[in-house]
Amino acid sequence: MDAIRRFADHVVDHHYRDIPPAAIESAKVFLLDTLGVGVAGSSGPFVPELIDSQRLSAGGDQARVWVTGERLSAAGAALCNSYQIHNAEFDCVHEAAVVHTMTVVSAAALAYAERTGGVDGESLLAALVLGVDVACHVSIASNASLSFFRPGTAGAFAATAALGKLRGFDAETLVNAFGATLTQLCGTMQAHTEGSIALGMQIGFNARNAILSADLAGHGLVAPQDVLEGPFGFYRLFEGSYDLEPVLGELGKTWRITEVAHKPFPCGRATHGVIDAALELRREHGFEWHEVVSGIAKVPSLVHHLVGRAIGADMELNYARLCAQYTIARALMTGGVSVTDFYTAPLHDAQTLELGQRIEIAIDDNPDPNALTPVALTLNLNDGRTVEANIEVVYGNPARPMTRAAQLEKLEANWNAARRTLPNTQREALVAAVDGIESMTDVTALVDCVVTP
Repeated sequence: MDAIRRFADHVVDHHYRDIPPAAIESAKVFLLDTLGVGVAGSSGPFVPELIDSQRLSAGGDQARVWVTGERLSAAGAALCNSYQIHNAEFDCVHEAAVVHTMTVVSAAALAYAERTGGVDGESLLAALVLGVDVACHVSIASNASLSFFRPGTAGAFAATAALGKLRGFDAETLVNAFGATLTQLCGTMQAHTEGSIALGMQIGFNARNAILSADLAGHGLVAPQDVLEGPFGFYRLFEGSYDLEPVLGELGKTWRITEVAHKPFPCGRATHGVIDAALELRREHGFEWHEVVSGIAKVPSLVHHLVGRAIGADMELNYARLCAQYTIARALMTGGVSVTDFYTAPLHDAQTLELGQRIEIAIDDNPDPNALTPVALTLNLNDGRTVEANIEVVYGNPARPMTRAAQLEKLEANWNAARRTLPNTQREALVAAVDGIESMTDVTALVDCVVTP
């Protein structure tokens, strides 16, 4: 029997009452974060064009695009909203799984909830927790480096699991939904390598496809059954080497949503370790950016693969978000990295480019192909000093969490970055709604908070 049945049983057999309070609380924290990031992403590149394309190819009146409020099919809204969540690289992530855990699943689940109506808060929380659990357990079993964009591919399984839970699928139907998802998985690392805005769209495509997979299974489709371990299943075709046995033993014991990390900065999580190191050195030693003569960041192979690209004057926004040299330079110059660091002027700032070019990004000897830490940053200063920082746990990780105040500051900043003005009263209503979501009878009210009146 393919291991996908174990995951299907896990989703079907567990309900809100079975999930530990810590996992429920994490789901609420990261649901709020995800909605806020999606609000800011409404200002991202190609958002209006993407919405227009969905009016043509997936028109409907089932669910809304966050902020601007266009009504599309549930699949079209899931595509657009998940793209908005990811396009600023500000969405939460499970570091060991290398998956943006809430991006695909939240957009798909809320679009389905709007289409259907009457999805209560406890049901949504359970679906999100179980969806994240599937994506992370499946991903952690992989021993291979990324060739396909795992936040999209594993994210599709998360969304399918959540939709199956919301629709009350039995295990057999859910396996067929997972099989239909396998046939539609998409997203290679080429978009990431080029820093293309299509990277975030790969997230959206998988959210859209999960909606279709659940609809097809709900109508009786019998899809491929050996979803994970078949000769052309997920692991052999999309991942490579894997070991499921330890992971399967953790189902129902380790709830992966409690391991999810916030992103304090709007750029690839693989940049966060070196940003953290740069800020630590700046605080501890009190030097100015122009005192840096040279430097080297030693990082795991995955970090180098994801963000070890060369800084340059012709960088596009998405490329810069995934460029360690650029983000280190901005952190040293400004004391942080914010949304404004990816506006046109900073991207072409000669001093930023020159500083970034002084810092080499080198691969360390870490044998784990999926490791994001530890990272080490060494800077040589013009007074002869050499300063070093080693980061084992990156800020935003549950072991070094953002405070509630910092989370709300991030939400406010994202709110202010929206394409259209959303009243602050709606932000306050969103916070209150998520805090009290267990008593909510229809989670469509969450979407009401993130669209213009």
